[in-house]
Amino acid sequence: MPRIALPKLMGFFVVSLLLNVGAWIAPAHAQATYVQTPYKNPKALIDIYLDDPRKLGAALNWVRGVMNPLTAAPYSLAPDDIPIIVLMHGTEIVTLARKNQTRYQEVVQRMRYYADMGVKFKVCGLAIQDYGYTANDLQDFVEVTPSALTELVHWQNQGYALVPAIVNDKKFSIEDIR
Repeated sequence: MPRIALPKLMGFFVVSLLLNVGAWIAPAHAQATYVQTPYKNPKALIDIYLDDPRKLGAALNWVRGVMNPLTAAPYSLAPDDIPIIVLMHGTEIVTLARKNQTRYQEVVQRMRYYADMGVKFKVCGLAIQDYGYTANDLQDFVEVTPSALTELVHWQNQGYALVPAIVNDKKFSIEDIR
């Protein structure tokens, strides 16, 4: 029986191993799998605390991210079946003041649209005092709470998932990084 040289045998083994492992790790035609998570009783508490009121438009995308998929097929939930609370206690409070409605018209219209769909907009009573506002100064779809922190605790204890609306400064366009 002929003997196979050890270096040739090792080379054959390594190549064979790499081909088999490569096929196992990344099949040539693999793709992501789309899943339909069976959402049950979705309750979201979206916490908005921004350092710049101009970021509120981006923060409202968190509301859209909960509302839009659940009201669309295949879930087709009615907005009333999706309890969402937006709690505001940062610089974005100025957008809620009626005297600033013209300046922040676009985000006020978006908030009113969501409020009409059943989203509750709440603002920290302590924070509005810091800004020199009272409940009378704010939009009519807003509810004033005693404190943002006690509201966060209360609604989480009622089973609402806390969703912090994080809005970072955009450094790159999507086109630049994809």
